[in-house]
Amino acid sequence: MTKLKLICAAAVLALASACSTVAGAGVGAAAGAAIGNNTGDGDAKEGAKTGAIVGGAVGAIDDITR
Repeated sequence: MTKLKLICAAAVLALASACSTVAGAGVGAAAGAAIGNNTGDGDAKEGAKTGAIVGGAVGAIDDITR
């Protein structure tokens, strides 16, 4: 369940501020690292990886739809 929360939070942050794939990946990685570090498992690396993937995907979709 923690991973799902992390993915959702990173996607929301990426949607709110991403204007490209790279920006989305950066925002997602930063948000994922912060969330991952502050959750029960304290795994910032895993959070950053997941956030970067989700943020990059959301940024790419944003680029395509513009």
